[in-house]
Amino acid sequence: AMSHTNYMDQVQQDVQLDWNQREYIDLIGFTLKRMTDFLNQFDVSCRSKIAQLNEKLTLLERKVDFIEARIKRDELVAAGKQAAPGDPAN
Repeated sequence: AMSHTNYMDQVQQDVQLDWNQREYIDLIGFTLKRMTDFLNQFDVSCRSKIAQLNEKLTLLERKVDFIEARIKRDELVAAGKQAAPGDPAN
């Protein structure tokens, strides 16, 4: 049979182990919360940067469309001048 002293020592060890496990679980929870906060901030930052890049890309696409339209117009004007019958240049 276990003596009273041994029993109390075992209870004390169990309590200490329980506290150690609780501290470890708290640490894991705190670490997970910090990681979650970081990932949420990173997500917001990335979404903001992607939105800015999207705006710049849209602006560049409009500029390219405008330049392509001007080139096509200039090519049509040049082709019209070359092909016009009775044109003094021909």
